Amino acid sequence: MSRLIGPLVALLAAGILASARAQEQPPPYTVITVEKMHCAGCAKRIGNKLYEVPGVKAVQADVEKKLFWVHPEPGKQPSPRALWEAVEKGNDRPTRLHGPSGVFVEKPKS
Repeated sequence: MSRLIGPLVALLAAGILASARAQEQPPPYTVITVEKMHCAGCAKRIGNKLYEVPGVKAVQADVEKKLFWVHPEPGKQPSPRALWEAVEKGNDRPTRLHGPSGVFVEKPKS
């Protein structure tokens, strides 16, 4: 039994490290939190503006949580600034943008 404890501990530690590394990596999509989206009409208006950003393949919205998930076209990554500005053009204000380019709580510079 004691001969199994060493390998089990090593295996468990490796799993914890792999899990921690997976959590550190940004998602392959961008999650945008907005300030005031309150209905499906708001979501559609903002979503249409997000679809205008080059490299955007799909947009999902959760009105209740005030979230958008923006999925890129294969091999492309939409500009964080362009996504931020698209939400502004949709008459809302982003409060957080989290994606492959990082986490932003104010308008990205690029």
